[in-house]
Amino acid sequence: MFDLDRWREIFQSISKNKLRSVMSGFTISFAILLFTLLFGVVNGLSNTFKDAFVDDAQNSMFVRVGRTTKPYKGLQSGRVIQLKNENYDYVTKTYEDKIQYQTARIYKNVNITYKTKQDNYTLRAVHPDHQFLEKTIMDEGRYINTRDLKEKAKVLVIGRLVKKDIFGEKPALGKRVNVNGISYKIIGIFSDDGGDNEERLTYMPVTTAQMLYGNNDYISEMNLGYNPSLSLDEAVAFGNRLERDLRKRLNIHPDDQGAIRVRNMAEANKGIGQFMGVLYFLVILIGSGTLIAGIIGISNIMIFVIKERTKEFGIRKALGAQPSSIIGMVVQESILITTIAGYLGLSLGSYILSAIGDTLEAYFIKDPSVSPEIVIGATFTLIIAGLIAGFLPAKKAARIKPIVALRAD
Repeated sequence: MFDLDRWREIFQSISKNKLRSVMSGFTISFAILLFTLLFGVVNGLSNTFKDAFVDDAQNSMFVRVGRTTKPYKGLQSGRVIQLKNENYDYVTKTYEDKIQYQTARIYKNVNITYKTKQDNYTLRAVHPDHQFLEKTIMDEGRYINTRDLKEKAKVLVIGRLVKKDIFGEKPALGKRVNVNGISYKIIGIFSDDGGDNEERLTYMPVTTAQMLYGNNDYISEMNLGYNPSLSLDEAVAFGNRLERDLRKRLNIHPDDQGAIRVRNMAEANKGIGQFMGVLYFLVILIGSGTLIAGIIGISNIMIFVIKERTKEFGIRKALGAQPSSIIGMVVQESILITTIAGYLGLSLGSYILSAIGDTLEAYFIKDPSVSPEIVIGATFTLIIAGLIAGFLPAKKAARIKPIVALRAD
């Protein structure tokens, strides 16, 4: 493989037949270029789906309620369904082995005042697990904990932009603010990849909100994180079972879609996974077909080249050259042309994706690119392609008898 004389002969052969070499590599280069562009676009589409759920855990489930639209068991339609702590506790105990995280949510619009600064914000009263379901990033201090729930503590965790609005560049941790006439202590400041709207939220313990804003045990919705060990099908089945159980407990008609809804990320992930699987399959199918066409093209050209060099191979054999040396020389030349052409196509495709990447966001394609794994895979593919393209013609050349080769025109 590292025979210097053989490599010199290969480069001399390529330099003497520049047009043939270019034509040999063009089909491979085009195949890899097409594959790179298609794969990059599909990756960009996948990135768009990922960013759509960037601020929520991938195993999230949301249980939301509304008004009934159908009468059921003597109860009229139009009833307001209200979740309570007992429903939350029921889900916790019944599905303990299927739940990784769980939190309730209570929503309220509040006015936060600190000295002369004030503004209106959305408040969420939650359990400690909410931090993981929402992917909250703690920049300073801490999140709500179990002790805050038990003591019904008057504490707040505020978003980065809430701090900026109320305190500017001054420290906010440990300070007390007035929330609708009640004093709260700021125990944490967070950021969120979901954007500005998420960072203008405030959090407090759910038990505190129930005590101060209604003195009841109502909750607005439940958020769950199903056990990651569940498959997507098992997670979907869990969500369906949970919805059926809650319908029975809350006396909701089985077909009443407005009264209760369970939004299960497993269903979305399953659908996206199937869709992306089909796209990747199509890309691989198209890329493989183009690559096979390129291999056939190179193989045909190599057959023509071998025919041109028939006398040369006959002389080599007459002088004692082994068939393996002839096969090795032809295969090495084929691999070299294929690899160089392939990487030209890969480099050009990567450059095009990088150059037009930002313009594709309007078409829901974000950061189209090829991963290092694809580059490594392409390397092996190109080597194998070159091997296949050169081996069969080379094997045929090695079988030529010297006397027959010397008579060839």
